Amino acid sequence: MGSGNRVAIVTGAGSGVGRAVALALLQEGYAVVLAGRRKEALDATARAAGAPESRLLVVPTDVTDRSSIRRLFTRTKEAFGRLDLLFNNAGIGAPPVPLEDLTYEQWQAVVETNLSGPFLCTQEAFRLMKSQDPRGGRIINNGSISAYNPRPNSAPYTATKHAITGLTKSTSLDGRKYDIACGQIDIGNAATDMTARMMEGVPQADGSIRAEPRMDPVHVARAVVYMAGLPLDANVQFMTVMATKMPFIGRG
Repeated sequence: MGSGNRVAIVTGAGSGVGRAVALALLQEGYAVVLAGRRKEALDATARAAGAPESRLLVVPTDVTDRSSIRRLFTRTKEAFGRLDLLFNNAGIGAPPVPLEDLTYEQWQAVVETNLSGPFLCTQEAFRLMKSQDPRGGRIINNGSISAYNPRPNSAPYTATKHAITGLTKSTSLDGRKYDIACGQIDIGNAATDMTARMMEGVPQADGSIRAEPRMDPVHVARAVVYMAGLPLDANVQFMTVMATKMPFIGRG
């Protein structure tokens, strides 16, 4: 099946990596459902796409709200009849304060968005993908370099991204019987609003403050398009795309 017949949901599609991936999938011929909390940001992504309205659907979605997630998948099925790709991309961090000073509410907000949200979206994707014809599909989770190595003062983000790796592996295993493939893309320093402070300097493990190089998120988008375009009998399980000279290799 060519990409012209494929349908994708991208969460966090209003900015950053989500917007870059959504635009790349639309260029590739996918129909794309843009999901995210802010309708005006999703509308801006839709305008930037220049794609026909028949291949675009904007669905304001809060991934911490189960009924909002169910509505996203119901509207996708109503509009396009199926789902071939879910890019679990929506994510937040907590304020970079000492671990012991974080509030429980700050911890909980990151867990709900970064871990419970992708799990609930994955559940809905399974229900749709296993019952459609042709059966199956692909789920790509946005991990992070933090799925392997933490930054200082990042316990909630790092813990949820480590957990996403476990979710990716479980989804890969449990999806086999339904022809659902699952992979993870781990991104290091894509040039988005979320990483803007890296230009000014961010804390390092040795206590110093250093600016870090970043890379254009279009490189991430191309990688996701490649992963998504594979036939379901082939899978990129994990891929790291990073700014070459960022402190990851040798971090510490």
